[in-house]
Amino acid sequence: MDSFQFENGDVLEDVQVEYMTFGTPIYDEDNNIKNAVIYCHGSLGRYSSMKKIAPLVGKGDAFDESKYFFICLTALGSPNSCSPSTTGLKNKFPKYTILDVVNFQKQFLAEKFNISHVLGMIGNSMGGFVALTSAIKYPDYADFIITGVSSYKVAGHDFILSKFVDEIITSDPDYAKGELTYSLIRTLRLANLAEFNFGLSKEALREMSNDELASEFENFGNEMLEVDIYDLKYCNESCMYFNVEDDLDKVKSKVLIISCTKDPHFPTDLDGIPMNNMIKDSQLIVMDSNLGHLCFNELESISYELKEFMEEFDDC
Repeated sequence: MDSFQFENGDVLEDVQVEYMTFGTPIYDEDNNIKNAVIYCHGSLGRYSSMKKIAPLVGKGDAFDESKYFFICLTALGSPNSCSPSTTGLKNKFPKYTILDVVNFQKQFLAEKFNISHVLGMIGNSMGGFVALTSAIKYPDYADFIITGVSSYKVAGHDFILSKFVDEIITSDPDYAKGELTYSLIRTLRLANLAEFNFGLSKEALREMSNDELASEFENFGNEMLEVDIYDLKYCNESCMYFNVEDDLDKVKSKVLIISCTKDPHFPTDLDGIPMNNMIKDSQLIVMDSNLGHLCFNELESISYELKEFMEEFDDC
């Protein structure tokens, strides 16, 4: 895009956007795409996160690609789209919010595809924040949203985790230099390891031996060294203060909430059920998966429920 203006007024020029599409665009009488479904990935994910719905895109499945046109952007702040690492701005990158992520996506869809209204949005984890914020700020934008292993606010243990990650990063005096040092590499590893305990369920971790856990822990820390520490810092901070609890009555889209009882981040009793109670006419699907926060990787286990929800939008 030529430029993007952040909520705080900062503007970046020549903005890079990474994205992919698949499925079948269907046009209305004014030649506008009417069956666009936007996939919103989790923290520091990218367009390829849309592979989570791949088992359900066959003929007659919930997300039948002959019925829908799927678009997934690598979100603002994530590498390969406009981010601290991609722009090279590092710690000089503008501070961004979840609303900025929404507006970045919305502007791109309008400029690239002439889309001013989407059929639906599917959001996983942080992507759920994006879908929900979009439904609140732009109530007529999407006919439906599906929010999975997500919430209406970051609070309690999840807020403390975000604060802890932020504290680890900012406590390194090299952070302010804006360049990667040996110390920052070590700090990045520690910040990422703080997240290890919040993916799989407690049950899944308990089933492993301590030797297996130690090996997985070590491997996770090493693999996450590919993450840029400035991308991590900015994304973590944008999520840390997410809270739309007081605005849920503004949602007009049809809402489906997918929750997992064993999700270490957003357990059903603390997030899924309360959100279901606060959003009028929303539906709740509860998964009981040892994958915990990663349960979007087995959406086929709720294929019937998803198909039943999507049937309402077949003729839109």
